[in-house]
Amino acid sequence: MPGSGKSTVGKQLARALGWRFHDSDHEIEARIGTSIRAFFEQQGEQAFRDLEQQVVGELAAAGGCVLATGGGTVLREANRQALRACGPVIYLRSSPEELYRRLRHDTVRPLLQVADPLRKLRELYAQRDAHYRDAATYTLETGRPSVPTLVNMIVMQLELAGLVDADAVRGRHARSEPPAEEGSPAGDAPPL
Repeated sequence: MPGSGKSTVGKQLARALGWRFHDSDHEIEARIGTSIRAFFEQQGEQAFRDLEQQVVGELAAAGGCVLATGGGTVLREANRQALRACGPVIYLRSSPEELYRRLRHDTVRPLLQVADPLRKLRELYAQRDAHYRDAATYTLETGRPSVPTLVNMIVMQLELAGLVDADAVRGRHARSEPPAEEGSPAGDAPPL
């Protein structure tokens, strides 16, 4: 869903794993030379979804990365298949009310530029939740955990599934984090 933390969590997850990070929406904007909102207004949702399918297919096929997709990517079966084929898919699940709390001042996401964004989020959730679950290997309830906590939860799932080397991830995390000041807590999230 829009505002679930896909890009924020995805960037930190890629860093923790030592993988590349791609955001399909940013890739689309780079290709079209304008914002998705402007493209939506000029070309319509169907043209955007066609381009999105092409970009997601290319990025998913490239592999070796963390890929954050737009919230509507799962609407097409071809996208769900491409994502499942490239590796584990994580659904960062948030309630419409939590998303509204995060996005109530958003002026960028085209589908939320309506009179009642909470109602729209509820509609999107009702339309998309089953598709997200269908595409997902793992579903994480985002609620209010910190980004590092969500990243740790994902890494633990990947470790348990044997998809990442736990020692390599912990070593990379230790090298990338500044040491805590003496006498101060290291934070509420366990180390990777």
